[in-house]
Amino acid sequence: MSIRRRDFFGASLAGLGIAAAPGHLLAATLQKGFTHGVASGEPSANSIILWTRYVGGEQTSLTAEIAEDSEFGRVVARGEAIASAQTHHCAKLTLAGLVPNQWYYYRFRAPDGAFSVIGRTRTLPVGPTAAFRMAVMSCSNLPFGWFNAYAHAAKRDDIDLVIHLGDYLYEYEAGRYPKAQYALAGRTLDPLNETTTLDDYHRRYAVYRADADLQRLHQMFPMVTIWDDHEFANDAWRDGAENHTSKTEGRWDARKSAAKAAYAHWMPVSDAPYASYDIGDLATLIRLDTRIEGRDRQIDIAALLNGAADMGAMIRTLRTEIWPDPARTMLGHDQEDWLAAALKASTARGKRWQVLAQQVVMGSLFTPPEVSEWVAPASPPEVRAALEAALAIAKAGIPANMDAWDGYPAARERLLQSARAAEANLVVLAGDSHNGWASDLGGSTPAGVEFAVHSVTSPGFEAYFSAPPEKVASALVAASPGLKWADTAHRGYAHVTLTPDVVRCEWGFLDTVRQRSTALVVGAQASVTAGSNRLCLD
Repeated sequence: MSIRRRDFFGASLAGLGIAAAPGHLLAATLQKGFTHGVASGEPSANSIILWTRYVGGEQTSLTAEIAEDSEFGRVVARGEAIASAQTHHCAKLTLAGLVPNQWYYYRFRAPDGAFSVIGRTRTLPVGPTAAFRMAVMSCSNLPFGWFNAYAHAAKRDDIDLVIHLGDYLYEYEAGRYPKAQYALAGRTLDPLNETTTLDDYHRRYAVYRADADLQRLHQMFPMVTIWDDHEFANDAWRDGAENHTSKTEGRWDARKSAAKAAYAHWMPVSDAPYASYDIGDLATLIRLDTRIEGRDRQIDIAALLNGAADMGAMIRTLRTEIWPDPARTMLGHDQEDWLAAALKASTARGKRWQVLAQQVVMGSLFTPPEVSEWVAPASPPEVRAALEAALAIAKAGIPANMDAWDGYPAARERLLQSARAAEANLVVLAGDSHNGWASDLGGSTPAGVEFAVHSVTSPGFEAYFSAPPEKVASALVAASPGLKWADTAHRGYAHVTLTPDVVRCEWGFLDTVRQRSTALVVGAQASVTAGSNRLCLD
């Protein structure tokens, strides 16, 4: 690099203008010109997707250029991108012909000569690779707090790629999640209603992407992103969602199409719903869609039990017929077949690790019997009813969360069997749950390990249980075979380092999300050695 990274980082922020100042999220969405910084994503060894937003006329042609130096004295590629009203003035393109394993600088130029802020990105390595470092994040609900995890990661020198596992934003109307009394001042949503139309989703992305820390993170690193349910609606599946009512919110396919379009406009992503990325000879990173592409509807435990004349008989039917049904799928059969082939191809090419970047927790989590003691007596009746149902199915050997892989056990076993057949060194990354988990996968026949990450801001179990978090975590580990570690008290993100012999995960715990702070400690570490498919807790 021609200038020190910290000098570049500080100088380039000046180009962010009003969006860099706290409390001006809505104002930033109304600007003209370059309004939301820059972003890059889905790198390969010789290409990268570049993104920006420029508000001008109905349509504006922008020039993107990528250089080896921050002064752009050695430009290596240029291209044109169109910012139009149809894409909410977002523009992106893929630039190719780059050198593997190299940091680059990039920017956009408008027809009037104005430049965007300068971004920094890098390509993936080829051949022998000693190490590769990733920041892994999920679940960033804007009114719950500051994106301090993004701010902390953006300052690091030891990240090659950021992976965001979904719930990049939330669809709820203002005052629902969080309730108005818990929403942080200055973290105002737009629109105030729930997002259901293309314009709604566009505006919600605009207010999230106006956050200075999120812009900074995109500016400094390339990102691989995956949508989860809240980019659409809570507990979404292929043909609907828990938080979608067709009678009042229109057809689900129309809402899903609008959410997909807004995501494609606002994010540095390709149109492929799932894909793989080779990281030298070290790993294949495989990006899955466990949410929208092929998922069958979640089992509604409450509806089954509430409508049962004989609860015991219904639980037996659930345990023996409904829950283990091999026809039910999380990925869809096309994606299942693609993944099995991708795992085999990765090991055949000599890649040491096969890393699945996907949305929901794969390891099993069972409701511990102590849970009834953790809820305040004044809790709403529906909370008590849900706990009673969870305890009843736990006694029958059924895990708690039907929205995670636990709700699709046959599909999970097919995936793990594909990993075994490929002789993979499988590492699964997961988000969605807002808490931190480390699990062995595959039971008595090891198939891989899972590192599941905390949320950026969304509350975890600590918000719902009165018991000390360490007691909650200990009981969950005791009740859940395969679960080796849990944390239910912190917000943060994970730092994952791949080397030929070991993959190590460090969970970073934030000091707070209610105030701006980058105070963070490494709260836990776990690793897996190549060939073992078993966790080692540090």
